[in-house]
Amino acid sequence: MEPKYPVFAPLLLLKYFATILMEDELSKNSDNKLCIVMVGLPARGKSTIAKKLRENLAKHRIPSRIFNNGQLRRRIRGQDTSSPEFYDPNNEAGVRLRERIALTNLDRARRYLQNSGQVAIIDATNASLKRRQKIESFLSGRQTGLDAHQILFVECINDDEEILETSIRHKIRLPEFKGVPPELAMEGFKRRIDYYKSIYNPLEKEKNFVKLDSLNNRILMEEITTDIPFYDLIRDFLVTDSVKNLFLIRHGETYFNLEDRIGGDSSLTPKGLRQAQALAQYFKSKSIPFIFTSKKKRTIETAEPIRALQSNCTIVPLGEFNEIDSGICECMSYEEIRTQMPEVYHARKKDKYNYVYPGGEGYATMKERVDRGIKKALFLSGGAENIMIVGHRAVNRMILSHFLYRRTEDVPYIYIPQDRFYHIVATQYKKLFQLRPYE
Repeated sequence: MEPKYPVFAPLLLLKYFATILMEDELSKNSDNKLCIVMVGLPARGKSTIAKKLRENLAKHRIPSRIFNNGQLRRRIRGQDTSSPEFYDPNNEAGVRLRERIALTNLDRARRYLQNSGQVAIIDATNASLKRRQKIESFLSGRQTGLDAHQILFVECINDDEEILETSIRHKIRLPEFKGVPPELAMEGFKRRIDYYKSIYNPLEKEKNFVKLDSLNNRILMEEITTDIPFYDLIRDFLVTDSVKNLFLIRHGETYFNLEDRIGGDSSLTPKGLRQAQALAQYFKSKSIPFIFTSKKKRTIETAEPIRALQSNCTIVPLGEFNEIDSGICECMSYEEIRTQMPEVYHARKKDKYNYVYPGGEGYATMKERVDRGIKKALFLSGGAENIMIVGHRAVNRMILSHFLYRRTEDVPYIYIPQDRFYHIVATQYKKLFQLRPYE
């Protein structure tokens, strides 16, 4: 009787397991140890970037762990650290405690690298040159086996005021601000940022560093003087837009939809409200921490029932997601444009993507603002498992084209119904686009 498997199969298995063992040995090699040190003012996206790095390194079987100073501080002191004065560089007691927390976290990172860990990510402001020099001194040497060439600083930079305001409003929902009125918490957090600004030294003297526009995932400057383990992978992670689950929804039916009118700020019809309720029921079992909308009533009215059935959800209206501005044709029906402005009607039919409404926009001219809105949504969502955008027909076409390659001339014809939504997954490892019903 012939064997069920070829006789050389055991040899292939041995080779496979030998490869795995070699990879494991490689992972223990001290030359493949790395400490990534995050740098930046509060609310600049450091934790989001740190989380993104850890998740992507894990997909490459590179053991990594985040050591977050803020989480350790909150675990030790709780609400004691919500006061902005705790961060005053002249508050000696506060400085001593924060130094102790930082050293405790560094020691945890060092022990992790001494053992099975390959990449330790220090997630903190690390705002001063003095602090960063202390980190280098602490981590370098025989105890860890690390050298200066195995420490990479990543500075997150973002000065968009609207993003900062929204980000702070989300941060003051942390348990440490429990019982503090929201406006006082906002004011206090901004004072905290000012204290950090007073001691802030941008990266420039460190051997290996990257300055990152954390809103646009763009490297502003890099200084790499030695071989950094996994650097090619890390750089790719830093500059790639990724979203785990984006639910892209068009607003429900409006009164302008019934009249075939464009633009305006119409409210939902009774049918549109039922569509919003159906969406709310459909997504009730999913955690949606953020719903991004335009600043038009119809998108916010669609989002409100969804938020009502979520336990912790914020609606964030962004002007970047407003519908295409049709200029002199605003609030007109397509039939009125055809009969009253035939030159506009026929010119737009010839090249719908590049045509610009007189006094308004076209698909091509609104691309920049829609792309900016996508960047804002991804930044503010902080790497959440699920995010949602409730937009408009033309805007949603542009959002889809951001993630899914389409010829520009085809973008104005992408199907955007009101009784279905797009589910988008876009990472380095997976692309998924599904049009799904919810009723």
